[in-house]
Amino acid sequence: KLCGYLQKLSGKGPLRGFRSRWFVFDPRRCYLYYFKGPQEPLPLGHLDIASACFSYHQPEAGAGDEPAAFEVHSPGGAVTVLKAATRQDMTYWLQELQQKRWEYCNNLDAAKRDSRTSPTPSDFSKGLVAKDNPGTTLSQNASAERARNILAVETSPTDLVGEQAASQPAPVQASAINFSLKQWSTEIKNSMSSLRKGNNENRKSVFYTSEEWELLDPTPKDLEDSMALEEKRKHLAEGNKGRRLTSSAFPFDFGRIPHKARRPLKDMIGSSKNRASSDSSPTEWCSGNGNRLVSELQLKYQSQQEELEKLKKDLLSQKELVRLLQQTVRSSQYDKYFASRLCEGVPKDTLELLHQKDDQILGLNNQLEKLNLEKDSLQQEVKNLKCKVGELNERLGMLMETIQAKDEVIMKLSRQLSECEDSTSSQSGAINSPTATCTNKELQELDRLKDNLQGYKTQNKFLNKEILELSALRRNAEAREREWQAKYTSLEAKLCQIESKYLILLQEMKTPVCSEDQSPAREVITQLLEDALKAEPSEQPEQAFFKPHLVSEYDIYGFQTVPEDDDEEKLVAKSRALDLRSLSLSENREISTGVKWENYLASTMNREMMRCVELKNLIRSGIPHEHRSKMWKWCVNLHVKKFKDSAVPGYFQTLLQKALEKPNPASKQIELDLLRTLPNNKHYSSPTSEGIQKLRNVLLAFSWRNPDIGYCQGLNRLVAIALLYLEQEDAFWCLVTIVEVFMPRDYYTKTLLGSQVDQRVFKDLMSEKLPRLHAHFEQYKVDYTLITFNWFLVVFVDSVVSDILFKIWDSFLYEGPKVIFRFALALFKYKEEEILKLQDSMSIFKYLRYFTRTVLDARKLTAIAFGDLNPFPLRQIRNRRTYHLEKVRLELTELEAIREDFLRERETCAEKRDLISDDEEDS
Repeated sequence: KLCGYLQKLSGKGPLRGFRSRWFVFDPRRCYLYYFKGPQEPLPLGHLDIASACFSYHQPEAGAGDEPAAFEVHSPGGAVTVLKAATRQDMTYWLQELQQKRWEYCNNLDAAKRDSRTSPTPSDFSKGLVAKDNPGTTLSQNASAERARNILAVETSPTDLVGEQAASQPAPVQASAINFSLKQWSTEIKNSMSSLRKGNNENRKSVFYTSEEWELLDPTPKDLEDSMALEEKRKHLAEGNKGRRLTSSAFPFDFGRIPHKARRPLKDMIGSSKNRASSDSSPTEWCSGNGNRLVSELQLKYQSQQEELEKLKKDLLSQKELVRLLQQTVRSSQYDKYFASRLCEGVPKDTLELLHQKDDQILGLNNQLEKLNLEKDSLQQEVKNLKCKVGELNERLGMLMETIQAKDEVIMKLSRQLSECEDSTSSQSGAINSPTATCTNKELQELDRLKDNLQGYKTQNKFLNKEILELSALRRNAEAREREWQAKYTSLEAKLCQIESKYLILLQEMKTPVCSEDQSPAREVITQLLEDALKAEPSEQPEQAFFKPHLVSEYDIYGFQTVPEDDDEEKLVAKSRALDLRSLSLSENREISTGVKWENYLASTMNREMMRCVELKNLIRSGIPHEHRSKMWKWCVNLHVKKFKDSAVPGYFQTLLQKALEKPNPASKQIELDLLRTLPNNKHYSSPTSEGIQKLRNVLLAFSWRNPDIGYCQGLNRLVAIALLYLEQEDAFWCLVTIVEVFMPRDYYTKTLLGSQVDQRVFKDLMSEKLPRLHAHFEQYKVDYTLITFNWFLVVFVDSVVSDILFKIWDSFLYEGPKVIFRFALALFKYKEEEILKLQDSMSIFKYLRYFTRTVLDARKLTAIAFGDLNPFPLRQIRNRRTYHLEKVRLELTELEAIREDFLRERETCAEKRDLISDDEEDS
């Protein structure tokens, strides 16, 4: 679908400027509508693409992928300037608009352009109706098509074109001032903070180079040198356990930096090996003799530290030995004391127990001492680690100072290098500058001219294609105009003949000159009726293409428009079909509701559709044919979600399998009613029709789901209407929605209790909403519930024309059963004045039997149902249903008691034994 964001030039004076708008193309009328945003239901205006032409200006080379404007020239000289986000989007829009205009103008069959008789094909369409919608056929001009293909500019849209663009924010117009954040050189900032005591300053070193730094990976040799240095440092760090002396001559090693980091060029800095070993490097801070002296002192200090550590270990081992000897002496003295003094006269088992306790005490004491020693050692380790952290902090501070000093040296060398390069280039440039400057300018000018040439070639192809299309369309329009002129002449001649016969008929009716049997009026009337019902003569193909097929055999839903049997009914049906055609043609002059629907559905692409006022108003105005399958399925799932969640996967197929394998009491009645369901619809007209098998499957599956109801006459028509737009399983859940969610219990049972209650509720609403009409019916004792009962039972199927029927079903599946009360009252309100003119019960009842078929204006009926009858609270209907339900139950109880009395009386009385009821007679 062609839709997306464009900027439209609008406003006057200083407020004139580009404003972002959401554009949607309507293929039914070839209009390009524009809205404030994707969520807006009403457009701000439209552009007539069918009679427009397009152009754009070639920008200068080097403009880049900036917003590109194009113009739409409408009849009368009006020019609309539109701007796409990129040149690619502009090319795509121009190409698609050309294609849409070409397709629309070549499709000259008005009936196929009308959404009523040939709706726009859609991926959402399912069910029986979707399978017999032929695509639109175009009259092709082979040479023009070949030329158009040669001149076509291939391009693809970006994210701002198409339905997915509705989920993105509107593009903001770029400011005239555009600051670039990319400089001609790379800025590198090294921030360092000193961690030494008493120094809280943040030191920063910023330096620039004339070229961008390279992303270099170290060579294998550099890696080996870096690893050797690392191993040497690690060995020195392990041997130095106390406070260490760190040399100020610290080589700046790039081997420590991660390999993927940016670093200066090798020519500027040099390799890490040279920096580590060179004595003449500017980054060295001490002489070679000073370095040797420091290394000798460091080695002496290291050896002394090792000796000290050995002595400490020996001392600790001697202390441990002394402690063990002391424990042994104490235990021996303790045993001797026990054996000599305390053990006299004590039994042996007691002595053994005491010895065991002594051993346990000694063991616990040993464990305690070991834990104390471990604690001391851990405390010592913590102290050592704190010392190490302090040493590392000091060393880090010294390293930071070293790095800062080296940065300063690098900056100084960089400045010197750049000065040398500038001086060298200035000397050489003084000789070659005129020639080089001239050559560069010529090359730049040549590139600019090449870019302009390519742009003008593309623009020339587009304009040639535009001229070719406009010329072909103009020739087609001229040919169509000539044929329409011929058609107009023939229709005018036919009109003159009909008017002549009409005048003769009026004259004869006013002043008859012959007897009734020989009157020419009878012949004129007979001739007029024959002409009206006569089949259209076959025409030449070129004439048939331009013929306005006002009445087709079937409408888009598959219903027969004109019956084949009764001539009188055929005449009425054809008159009704012509009136419907006239209404649809007048509706096409207004803004198509299909555009509003497409705009709304585009706004819900990336979010779940939910109930809202906007959606309710759209559904009340009628769901377009191409979106009805999707919306009906969504409405059904909305109401039966709890049932579907609790059901096992493949629930419908399981029920259907059961119904096909086992006999069902309802299956016989279902088979009898299949061909009587909708005999005037081609999908259910014969036993071999596809709809018959689907209808059978859904009804059998439902009879197994709800055995209390099984099957009731009326359910077949509900399923048949659902199957026109839904698949079998969805139609099954649609029936579950109507019977088990919308309608009260016992609505479709044998007693039809719920249906009787709704008729009494409807009478109450008639007396409240239409008091004059209700009083009129009461005056002539007309029971209109005999007519309305079927409206409620099958939701107006076979009671109203198909266009109105499906609009009622749209609202019914979304809002529920309250819609039936609204439209039933609206039908009486629509024809209230005509009914009030009838003054006897027979004529009233006869009129009520067919008057709904004369209601053709769906828009007017909808306005009455949802506007004139407000307020219409659902709570009031529920309360009245409860009230009347109790009354009907009491009446049924009384009737059952009377029946039982009658049966008892018949058994006891010999005279009444021959009396039987209607049910007994049927059985």
